[in-house]
Amino acid sequence: MKKLKGIGVSKGIAIEKAKLYENQEIEIKKEKDQLLLEEKFKILKEGIEKTKEEIRNLYERVKKSDPKEAEIFEAHILFLEDPTLLEKINAMLKEGYSVIYSIQKSFEESAKQMEQMENTYFKERAKDIRDVSEKLIRNILNKPKTSLVLLPEPSIIVANKLTPSDTASLDRKNVLGFVTEKGGVTSHTAILAEALGIPAVVGVKDALREIRDEEELIIDGMEGLVIIEPDEETKNTYTERKFKLEKENAELKESAKLSAVTKSGKRIEVAANIGSPKDVNKALEMGADGVGLYRTEFLFLDRNSPPTEEEQFEAYKIVLEKFNGKPVIIRTLDIGGDKEIPYLNLEKELNPFLGVRAIRLCLRSRDLFKTQLRAILRASIYGKARIMYPMIAVKEEIMEANGVLEEVKKELREEGIKFDKNIEVGIMVEIPSAALNAGELADYVDFFSIGTNDLTQYTFAADRTNETLSYLYQPLHSAILKLIKMTVDASHKKGKWTGVCGELAGDPEAVPILVELGIDELSMAPSKIPFAKKIILDL
Repeated sequence: MKKLKGIGVSKGIAIEKAKLYENQEIEIKKEKDQLLLEEKFKILKEGIEKTKEEIRNLYERVKKSDPKEAEIFEAHILFLEDPTLLEKINAMLKEGYSVIYSIQKSFEESAKQMEQMENTYFKERAKDIRDVSEKLIRNILNKPKTSLVLLPEPSIIVANKLTPSDTASLDRKNVLGFVTEKGGVTSHTAILAEALGIPAVVGVKDALREIRDEEELIIDGMEGLVIIEPDEETKNTYTERKFKLEKENAELKESAKLSAVTKSGKRIEVAANIGSPKDVNKALEMGADGVGLYRTEFLFLDRNSPPTEEEQFEAYKIVLEKFNGKPVIIRTLDIGGDKEIPYLNLEKELNPFLGVRAIRLCLRSRDLFKTQLRAILRASIYGKARIMYPMIAVKEEIMEANGVLEEVKKELREEGIKFDKNIEVGIMVEIPSAALNAGELADYVDFFSIGTNDLTQYTFAADRTNETLSYLYQPLHSAILKLIKMTVDASHKKGKWTGVCGELAGDPEAVPILVELGIDELSMAPSKIPFAKKIILDL
């Protein structure tokens, strides 16, 4: 038995086998080799058969729960049998190129041809072609990549770090917890773990070296503790604690059904932060009064081209319909900083957290922005949608964004497409300049939502994902509380409301303080809603 210490970022206890996730890119060089052609053909053939078997297994597992979704794996097998592709690979092998380079080059050419087609369906298949190519190459090199999309059994993921792209496609049924070497309390791993209501420990030094695949782990998301191969006594102790926690959580769900009203009569809206329609059922189960933050960037991740207007429309419509008239705040694309999208071809920046991200990117990429606004407006008739711009620093950005919104409304009217003409528009207050100047900004919006993660980062000039600087992540510092109070008072003076959608909103220590400061709404990971409501009801 061995213990590792890290930072507990999502409460709870998990007891399960480890699944190591190593996602190192494979460097493929344009090169020729001295292998005999027959040997190359043999390596290729064996690699294809191994990859087919892997895909068939995936197909059978997915078919049990979602036959329609499983059809894509049939297409993956067809790529491996495509005579045109195989001819390209064989031709390159005959020219003397290595097996790996021949596969990568041939598949990539096919993927690019797909991307150039006007049909959206065929464009999306480019991603599948690249996926099959990577599987085949990794199998030949004997460097298989763990798929987080579909795990064969319940597991605790152990990784160096998890990117937004990794988390966007997780198997939400079989991932029971996370252990990562990198990350802090506001990392994407932490945010996702809280949204799913599963324990996570981040900042665990040398986790991948200390933990072996399939070893039994206990992770304690409250103490930030990871126990490798626990003895029977330790396992029994944690099993009892896990049972007790689950019982307490079940009791908390009863208070989640109530409105969060303080003893003095003030009602606080307690909403959920979500990343996709897949999060809705969990949010409703936990008693969410609505959605205070719909992180739409997750719709743009783990793909090779932006989601179409129709794809976005469907994703927003589903959430609005399921919340049945409860407010849903849809944040426009917040990309940049630690969230990268290769297909946008953004320039590399020395300091991406202070660069072209969020609203700054949208105002430079008008087509991208307008497509999203069209989708939101079209979906707005199916519920109570609200639009929120992220990373606002000055009033001119709001004015410009609102100008684009009016253009889109005009286009929809001319096309005879219905939308909510009174849709509310708000901004994220996550830059100190916005908080300091909230009184002026309030004239251009209907509401504020304070993003305490970035507000803390920018106030203390310390990267919130850097565990070395974690001592500077102090969201309850008097400097942050003053900025929150200024924002609340400025909005109330202008007859507007203010919420908090950062991690602070669901912090049990912070909830009474935020209510005292006059906050009108708190939006958090769904799993935190029941406890937050209970705290408010006791105030």
